[in-house]
Amino acid sequence: MNLDTLYSELTLKNKAKLVLLVMDGLGDLATKGQGHLTPLEAAKTPNLDALAKDAAQGRMIPVAPGITPGSGPGHLALFGYDPLEFQVGRGVIEALGLGIELKAGDVAARANFCTLDGKGIVTDRRAGRIETAVCEELCELLSKKIKKIGTTEVIIKAGKGHRFVVVFRGKGLEGPLTDADPHHEGAPIPSAVPVNKKSAKAKKAADLVKQFYKLALPIIAKKHPANGFLMRGIAHQPHIPTFEERYLLKPACIAVYPMYKGLAQLVGMTKLEGTQTIAEQFERCVAEYDNYDYFFIHYKYTDMYGEDGNFDAKKKAIEEFDAALPILLKKNPDVLAITGDHSTPCAAKGHSWHPQPVLLSSELSGWDKLERFTETGANGGSLGIFEAKFLMRLMQANAKMFDKFGA
Repeated sequence: MNLDTLYSELTLKNKAKLVLLVMDGLGDLATKGQGHLTPLEAAKTPNLDALAKDAAQGRMIPVAPGITPGSGPGHLALFGYDPLEFQVGRGVIEALGLGIELKAGDVAARANFCTLDGKGIVTDRRAGRIETAVCEELCELLSKKIKKIGTTEVIIKAGKGHRFVVVFRGKGLEGPLTDADPHHEGAPIPSAVPVNKKSAKAKKAADLVKQFYKLALPIIAKKHPANGFLMRGIAHQPHIPTFEERYLLKPACIAVYPMYKGLAQLVGMTKLEGTQTIAEQFERCVAEYDNYDYFFIHYKYTDMYGEDGNFDAKKKAIEEFDAALPILLKKNPDVLAITGDHSTPCAAKGHSWHPQPVLLSSELSGWDKLERFTETGANGGSLGIFEAKFLMRLMQANAKMFDKFGA
């Protein structure tokens, strides 16, 4: 029997409230350069410490041993979807998060402005992290100049900071394509090509991306530092069963950045908009608490500072998260899970394959005799090391949502 089918057959509907708090890129490494401490270990976290004394801990493998996940696979696993079975392009996720209603046949790309030198070499993949207002101005300029390529409509919409989305809407298109992004400085922008080289629809989409670059780069050539752009996650929207269908839980998402709203929308979560800080996110959860069974709350800054290699800033971001936590804890959800979607070690300045720590608190979680929530402590927790796609099932089990299997 398929394991998901078994879980579905055992699922019981009740009135439990489940909350998933994701500190993006939370996991880190205790390297010599960091005094053999992680930011989580170095941070002052009295509220997480108190929770640790009423929780089980462990580590989660985001996809499979040794595989470094993107944010899409990382979050889909946390939502209980096997990231190897349900593969979604980042462009689709970002477009949904920005409120673009994708149509059948649309191909979407996640893009970000970058800095190019005179030879077309990428010198800064994020264009110095330009402000959102600058990104909006550049996207408006491109949108005015490029409305169509042949018969294909081109939709350009700004996100936060240096990020934006490009959607190609026309007949006979599909993804996925390889990234038009070298993923490091010091190299030119590669061409996007079909992953399936036999797909005529994907070849047409790749040609549109190539033409878009030819049209767009001259328009922003003098807009330093954002005189270029990268495109990745170029794909069309797949079919995915909804969260409520799978778990009999009415879900809501409270996130600031479009990509994470898009991931939640992809599985049918309601986006609760308008918050900017983690305190506001927790307050919104409290205000909406009676309207939903499950809340996904996303916090970006741990990942952002990990990618910058900024140990102190990542530590401070964890402390700010911890300081706001009592706002949510006064609701005392039946099941509370706190984790990351992957690790973003400061030493790596990017996502990594290292298992992220997880804390799970409920009436049935027990206590692992750990005084704090840290990577080192989680190594010895009762949850052990498990695949992230099973976190949702463990949350359901702790919510008493499963009947017994067998006699």
